[in-house]
Amino acid sequence: MTDPTPSPVDSVADLCRLYDPLLDGGAVPAAALEELGALARIFDLDATGEPALVWKNVRAVVTRQPTADPSDVEPSEVLTLLIVEDDADTAADLIAVLSEAGHRAVGPFQNVAAAEVAAALHPVDVALLDINLADDSSGIDLARSLKDRWGVPSIFLSGDVTAAARHADLAEALVSKPYTGREVLAALGRITA
Repeated sequence: MTDPTPSPVDSVADLCRLYDPLLDGGAVPAAALEELGALARIFDLDATGEPALVWKNVRAVVTRQPTADPSDVEPSEVLTLLIVEDDADTAADLIAVLSEAGHRAVGPFQNVAAAEVAAALHPVDVALLDINLADDSSGIDLARSLKDRWGVPSIFLSGDVTAAARHADLAEALVSKPYTGREVLAALGRITA
């Protein structure tokens, strides 16, 4: 008898191993189908079709190889963005792309406590959040707090697609790591359009 609960999914390759059987008429556990719907919604895709079609669309998003330069994306408006990322190089690269596109960055912050203080002191339009932070705090908890206390929408910037799918109601979008600046700017454009 097989376990009805899917194994943890930590990468795009794991996602493909879990859901690719759908493309050949195979089955996946019911819990995985629920998470597939959440993944589709977080990528702003239709989650109501046949599971194989939903996976085909999600797969195209998570496995794509973008080629455009971040400077090709024009911001629809200047945004103040809360940045929570515990990797210093990733945070620096992200802030450079956002600044080049004309946005203002608050941060980067490496933990939830510092980010919550900053959110209380600065008007923030959107939060860009890593899910798994170095001090064992969670971008998910921060997204919930920002949404409940200040109505700030969040975008998850993470490779933890399982956690993102389980908490899709807390984020407007997921940009999977490793990501490009263009992908982050495109997600910002979608949620502010």
